[in-house]
Amino acid sequence: MDTRTDPKRMPARGAAPWLALVREDFVAHGRRAMAPGFQALFVHRLGVARLEIEPRVLRAPVTVLYRALARTVASLYGIELPYSATIGRRVVFEHQHGIVVHGAAVIGDDCVIRHGVTLGMRSLARRDEAPVLGRGVEVGAGAKILGRVRIGDGAAIGANAVVLHDVPAGAHAAGVPARIVPARLVVARPHRPRESA
Repeated sequence: MDTRTDPKRMPARGAAPWLALVREDFVAHGRRAMAPGFQALFVHRLGVARLEIEPRVLRAPVTVLYRALARTVASLYGIELPYSATIGRRVVFEHQHGIVVHGAAVIGDDCVIRHGVTLGMRSLARRDEAPVLGRGVEVGAGAKILGRVRIGDGAAIGANAVVLHDVPAGAHAAGVPARIVPARLVVARPHRPRESA
């Protein structure tokens, strides 16, 4: 089950939960407010939170602000992260530039995304199909995960891999097209302990 359908994994809504999510993002990014990944997530969280503002006339200024900030983040840092994507808690965008996330993509809690990663569609005929990443997934630099692909909890995707099929939980995938490989062939940074927010 993904975060869009499992209420226990969906980010909470409202001002207090929004601030808690932002604080977790801040801690996960090493408490660096200027980290591009943190700033991209901050803007994403703002884009989601603004949808709670009623009536719509009061939402309009926040929407204008969100759109301006989202365009700035995309232009300055090269991180395309639309508000319609479902992003879990403590997700880390470890580096900047060349990161493109489809608007229907799902990224689970504690995932690590590196530079040059695309989570996108595989065909113009199926524009709404996007990847779903489970919890604790590590995605190497330059990897492309395309189409309605599910990456299981704790899986690792090697650098420059092109993933076109599901990857089981805990598995390691590498190559073009990606296939399951022994863990020693996938070079990824070990998880650093994250402080609780």
